[in-house]
Amino acid sequence: QVQLVESGGGSVQAGGSLRLSCAASGYTYDRKFMGWFRQAPGKEREGVAAIYSGGDNTYYADSVKGRFTISQDNAKNTMYLLMNSLKPEDTAMYYCASSTSTWLAAGWLNGAGFNYWGQGTQVTVSS
Repeated sequence: QVQLVESGGGSVQAGGSLRLSCAASGYTYDRKFMGWFRQAPGKEREGVAAIYSGGDNTYYADSVKGRFTISQDNAKNTMYLLMNSLKPEDTAMYYCASSTSTWLAAGWLNGAGFNYWGQGTQVTVSS
């Protein structure tokens, strides 16, 4: 079992930045991929970014490429999401997730392959 706890959310004006953190605990040895997802009110959950736990391979949704950066500190079992140039449409609850799959599922943007989920942290971007 893996426990995931997000932090770092808040309110920011458009153009601003935030850095989210996701601390993993429990049986983390078999995690292969970590990811960030978000869900805005009235919308479906969508993938934002993912990272391979054993290296530096990163993956992004088109909507955040060039603005968001996913990273990790395996020594601390912590993953980060640096969000720059935030837009009002980035407003959502952000969740981190962990996958034990050895490859990133083709449907990862929809959450496919991710086994464990955090409770979320709210990000609000005002115009």
